Amino acid sequence: MSPSQNLVAGVIGVQGDVSEHIDAISRLGVHRNISIDTLAIRQTGLIPKCDFLAIPGGESTTISRLIDDIDLSSEIISHAASGKPLLVTCAGLIVASSNANDPRVKTLNLLDVSINRNAFGRQIDSLETDLPVIGLTDPFPAVFIRAPAVETASNNVEILAEYQGKPVAIRQNNIIGTSFHPELTSDLRIHDLAFFGTTFPNSKT
Repeated sequence: MSPSQNLVAGVIGVQGDVSEHIDAISRLGVHRNISIDTLAIRQTGLIPKCDFLAIPGGESTTISRLIDDIDLSSEIISHAASGKPLLVTCAGLIVASSNANDPRVKTLNLLDVSINRNAFGRQIDSLETDLPVIGLTDPFPAVFIRAPAVETASNNVEILAEYQGKPVAIRQNNIIGTSFHPELTSDLRIHDLAFFGTTFPNSKT
């Protein structure tokens, strides 16, 4: 990709780790020598301008309610349907699923998975681990905070990583979902893999 190419990334900005994703994407642009304008999406009309999109970690019930209240759901679905890259992390994974196993969460039905929303316990049970991920040369320093896990997945879903026998990173077509928070580390490889489809072993800045 040419260094002069201007790309636009959007982070659904209604709740959660919005600034952390924006910072990671900005650092990724520097790392790749590409201009990436990153927007916090809190209104309609911006997502169609985005080349990349992320739904952050946070509180899935709140995120799902707010994106529905301000009519972002259809634009997110259209973005995914167009084949543009979408990264969904932790609560974002729950919201993007076809079944959150919680009636309070109105899912986007983008990923053919059902979710165990609190698979790894309460916030006090948060953890960090070096996680082997398909597509990455070296393990990823995964941060789990009240993390969900994939309970069931269709044959359309590729399992990229498991922890304690539970799928925690998946890919379905142009969507990558993680149970953990890549935005809370200095390692840019998950964002790189989600947005550019490739990565390199030293993408830490």
